[in-house]
This record gives sequence, structure tokens and C-alpha cells, in this order.
Amino acid sequence: MMRVLLLLGVQLAVLAALVTPASAQADRSFARALSTIALDERLRQDAALKVGDTITLATTPDGPGQQLVVSAFTKRTADPSEVARSEYKVRLHLGDLQALLGYGDRVDRFAVVTRDSAATERTLSAVNAQAFGFRAHLSRDIAVETGRTFAVINRFHRAIGVITILASAIFLLCIMLLRVEERRREIATLRLIGLSRRTVVQAIVVEATAIALLGAMLGTGLGWVSSLAVNRFYQGLYRTPLVFSLVTPDVVLLAVVLSAVLGVAAGWLAAQRLVQRAPLALLGR
Repeated sequence: MMRVLLLLGVQLAVLAALVTPASAQADRSFARALSTIALDERLRQDAALKVGDTITLATTPDGPGQQLVVSAFTKRTADPSEVARSEYKVRLHLGDLQALLGYGDRVDRFAVVTRDSAATERTLSAVNAQAFGFRAHLSRDIAVETGRTFAVINRFHRAIGVITILASAIFLLCIMLLRVEERRREIATLRLIGLSRRTVVQAIVVEATAIALLGAMLGTGLGWVSSLAVNRFYQGLYRTPLVFSLVTPDVVLLAVVLSAVLGVAAGWLAAQRLVQRAPLALLGR
């Protein structure tokens, strides 16, 4: 099923819904005669409302209101575009919305769900051919337009990742250079008794790779714990199910493979510092 969002020229006036509890103990027969409304879950927490309460909904603080019965509460979706918004969302029947806004039969925009792609194309053509100002868009096109900000943020995160990898590689190389320098006399002695250069290089490369893999495992664990803490904090702050930080198997695999490659490279470079010098020179003679 494809969804078509039809934008009909004029923007929809934002519903400045003011919800005030009218009576939590309304008469049951009277409540059944009222229309129903679904409220934001955050409003239930903030206003201590519950299903069955009667509220008054108005467009202005001192304007005439309409009494409605709370029938359900809706939770926020994991939509990044709604994270920073603090407005409450309400859902009510179309007739109640028309009466509240005084819009009559006019609408600014609405969404249509079609059966297949062919029906989507027919609907797009029919709406766009109605009159000047009528414009229909595919929901995925609107998502692309509204998601450009997040694409920029994603590139920024990649840039931070590249800088972190470069810094880690330099740090690992420095560690291996310090370690081979500390073992300089030991390796010189081994080479004097017949240890080949190839064996020295292999030993240092294996050691560097092991250090890199150990760092990758510790980093993955730290990242996983940090991700849980970030999600817990911001999901509570914004009261949203949106996942802000995620450690996926692909990320872990990339970290392990990249660490192994960097370990081999750092170990090989550090080993060359030793094998290119004569054993007596390593002993300082």
C-alpha cells in the first residue's frame, strides 16, 4: 500500500488545543452522549487524565469550547522530526474538528492510502489536475525533503568516526614503538643467537594485533554501555521511543576488522625499526 499525501494549497491552521479537565466524575449517561477524543500520552502524565474523563477543547484560552470524552491515549512515534516538539497531539473525529475550527468542508491537507502503485499514479494525476493550488506528493518524497537535516548530521558523525580512527591508529603506532624500544636489548640478544628477522617481525605483528583486538573489544563494550546510557537519558528527557544511539553487528564487525588491520600495520612499522638495525647497534656497541 502506498501512501499519498495531498497538500491542498493553504496550510492547516495549527490546532491550539487547550485541554482542561471538566469533570472526572461526569454522569455516565451524559458522557455517552459526548463525542470521543484520543489524547497524547504525555498529556495523560502531565494532567493526570484517564480514560472516561470529560474535557473541554477550545482553540483559544477564553473561547467557546467543546466537551469531549477521553477514549484513548496515543504514544509518540519514533519520528526524529518530532523529538524537539513539545506540543501535545490530539485525535478527534472529523466532524468535531470541523466544528472546532469553523472550517466547514474545507481542508488544508490530508493523506490517502492507495492499493498499489498504479492507483497511486492515478490519484496523483487526478488531484494535480483539479485546479491551480492542488498539489499531491508521495510520502517518500516528503520524507526525503524533511530528512535533509539528518543527512547532514549523519555525514558529520562519519567525519568524527574517520578522525577517531586516524587518532587511534597513531596512538597504537606510538605504543608499539615504545614497546619495541623497551625490548631493544632483548631482541638484539635473540638475533645474535640466531633468531631470524622474519621471526622478530611476526612476533611484533602478532603482539600489536592482539593489543588492537583487545582495544576493539573494550571499545565495543564501552560503546554499548554508553549507547544504553544515552538512549535512557534522552528517551526520558524527550519522552519518545526514538533510539538515539545504536551499536549494530555491522559496526562491531567493522571495528574488529579495522582494528586488526591497524594492528598489523602498526606492528610491521614498529618491527622495521628493529630489524633494519644490526644487533650490536641495538645493544649500543
